[in-house]
Amino acid sequence: MDSNVKSNLPWVEKYRPAKLTDLISHEEIIGTINKFIKEEQLPHLLFYGPPGTGKTSTILACARQLYKPQSFGSMVLELNASDDRGINIVRGQILDFASTRTIFKGGYKLIILDEADAMTNDAQNALRRIIEKYTENVRFCIICNYLSKIIPAIQSRCTRFRFAPLSPDQILPRLEHVIEAEGIDVTDDGKKALMTLAGGDMRKVLNVLQSTWMAYKNVTEVNVYNCQLKAQKGLALEDILTEIHLVVNRLEIPPRVSSQLLINLASIEERLADGCVEKPQITALIAAFSKVRTLVV
Repeated sequence: MDSNVKSNLPWVEKYRPAKLTDLISHEEIIGTINKFIKEEQLPHLLFYGPPGTGKTSTILACARQLYKPQSFGSMVLELNASDDRGINIVRGQILDFASTRTIFKGGYKLIILDEADAMTNDAQNALRRIIEKYTENVRFCIICNYLSKIIPAIQSRCTRFRFAPLSPDQILPRLEHVIEAEGIDVTDDGKKALMTLAGGDMRKVLNVLQSTWMAYKNVTEVNVYNCQLKAQKGLALEDILTEIHLVVNRLEIPPRVSSQLLINLASIEERLADGCVEKPQITALIAAFSKVRTLVV
């Protein structure tokens, strides 16, 4: 890639691992996939887990290992299923690519479907039939955050790998590599704040790092949190609940009080995940603390 073009890329893309050996975690998954590739026994793959844990980077690194640069475009189809969730994308672009054989190139093609949990059930059922029909010619890698949103018929046709959130020990070396490569000033408390905010999401670490550096030219704990507050126009209630959970676990209060409080917090988090609006849940949060206060006093 041209150096001027690369310098203008967001850091999350600029420093995306190019090879499997560049990936910072999930050694067992990478080792297993490497074995599949070496033995020419690659199955259909299903990667699931939270955002920013290396799912897309892993399969793109695999694709670069499988195909030469000059044939990459004709052998790999990468789609974000959330852009077009319906059956038309399956019957159109995916079917056309899967059903077309390569004349001069041996081996199979690769179709990468990112955010596949956004696809409708009809689209997934149509995809299942294509997977069955064109296995000789194509391998699929289906990527999602929520495994439960992928129909069982597709799950059963794929080898599943769960990508867990990254630990601070896994994130820190990559973070320091980017800091050194960009030549930016980052304090130790700034690094800690980045990893706390990210919650195991490497993509979020790099996005917040770049945003903070562009805004302040100095990445400290205060600047990181200020940048996030400005970007989000305040903190999301889910982020506040995550921090409150950590504080509650450190409080020296009777077990029956902490357990009741954690149950109430979990109920609020569940309602938010189900799509409830935040304002009533903020009231429920205040009520949860008021209720347990009577147990302590």
